[in-house]
Amino acid sequence: MKTQTASGTESRGLKSFLEIPYDQLEEMNLEAKQKQLDRVDPLKLQDHYLKYLADEKKIKAVTVCFSDLEGRFHMLDYDKKFLLKSHDNLTFDGSSVQGFSVVDESDLRLAIDWASFRWLPSDIFGPGKVIVFGLIQDREGVAYHSDMRGRLKNYSDELYKQGMQANIAVECEGFVFNGVNAERTYSPSVGFELVSNGGYYNSLPSDPLRLFIDRLAEAQRAMGFENEKDHPEVAPSQFELNYSYTEALMAADQLQLYKLVARQTAAQMGYTVSFLPKPIAGINGNGMHTNMSISKKGKNKFYDGKGEEQLSKMGWDFIERILSHGKDLCLILNPSVNSYRRLDPHFEAPNQIKTSAVDRTSMVRIPLGNEKSARIEVRTVAPDANPYMTFYALLRTGFEATASKKINSKTRSTNAEFLPGNIYEAIEHFEKSKFMEEILGADVKQKYLERKLEAAERSPKALGTQVKTGEIIYHHEVTNQHIWGLF
Repeated sequence: MKTQTASGTESRGLKSFLEIPYDQLEEMNLEAKQKQLDRVDPLKLQDHYLKYLADEKKIKAVTVCFSDLEGRFHMLDYDKKFLLKSHDNLTFDGSSVQGFSVVDESDLRLAIDWASFRWLPSDIFGPGKVIVFGLIQDREGVAYHSDMRGRLKNYSDELYKQGMQANIAVECEGFVFNGVNAERTYSPSVGFELVSNGGYYNSLPSDPLRLFIDRLAEAQRAMGFENEKDHPEVAPSQFELNYSYTEALMAADQLQLYKLVARQTAAQMGYTVSFLPKPIAGINGNGMHTNMSISKKGKNKFYDGKGEEQLSKMGWDFIERILSHGKDLCLILNPSVNSYRRLDPHFEAPNQIKTSAVDRTSMVRIPLGNEKSARIEVRTVAPDANPYMTFYALLRTGFEATASKKINSKTRSTNAEFLPGNIYEAIEHFEKSKFMEEILGADVKQKYLERKLEAAERSPKALGTQVKTGEIIYHHEVTNQHIWGLF
């Protein structure tokens, strides 16, 4: 590495921070991932990684990250030497995070979840950094009720005590647009500029979209994602990268990292990656099909070779509970004004509250599978949903909700009802839902409602055919404090 000295001459090696080759990075992250899956004792992991940080002189900082109530990703970089001394007493101002605490009770604690420790590609994040997820606590060290990652972790731990594991894999689509910060400078008269007009599966290897996909795939492989396939999607400049299923909490963490790496990779290429559900009217939108199964002692409990569609009674019960509460769940699965453009029947929209093995307009699809891969696919989820809240709500609904008497083996595959067609209708169903209040708590439910209503009121109520400025720049994954304050 070259640096410029005061005298104008070049020198080498002034900044000797850790840079790990991609193949070695993958090995290290897969090993860390396995420790998390094996549920190694948290105190042992803490001691292990603290010793590593103390011994590895070339690490300069530790990125501690968390997600707010809407799923917006937050990161704090701690100097390594400070973190080694203060890892058990990290605090932040919760009143500055939308959906968290109020000013008079603003201080929150950030406890490190050492099992989530990962090494970062230095060409994307800079050399000498590692990343770890945090668990949010109140002043007394009690798990904070608005931390959906903590809620999902606790529920996953409860399933583990019962010998079960929830397995989840998502198919998260996105768009690549020309220019950096294209969302924040959006104008409906101009719209977004596509980087590629290549079609489904057949973009040339040197196409800008294909080059972006290749760089993103390399980075996520190095981070231990266990890649499966990647390709351009149906719409121009649209992509999807698939990776292996894993335990629910880790699946949510990986999704947040997937979006982070995608955005950073695009920015380095002069592009913007957008996970808006429908940034361009008239073409297919972005979805995040969520594949779910439950295993017990290594056996897939959703599989039954003799069952209807080779799905077990447990799997069908899971589906029926989700369908019964489809309208209640809709605001969690489709949390933005823009989300409801995607639920358009002209573009294979999964807006019908039914299930099918073949009909892609169904809220829940049953993919072709075997004893290992049998699963259900919730197709209604938008890529801007909070993954922790989404997985938590779907799991608790699938296990605990009361199924409607209207849904049975004869009627669950018929088109009886549609999901809400706009965010106001979704808000109404969510607000009236006693089950959503039961699983989230009255306080969290109210906070979430307030956030969704505030965003909705910043955009015209009627969606129309033109994508409006408000639904883009006040979107929870796009806006910043400055833009929000200009309203």
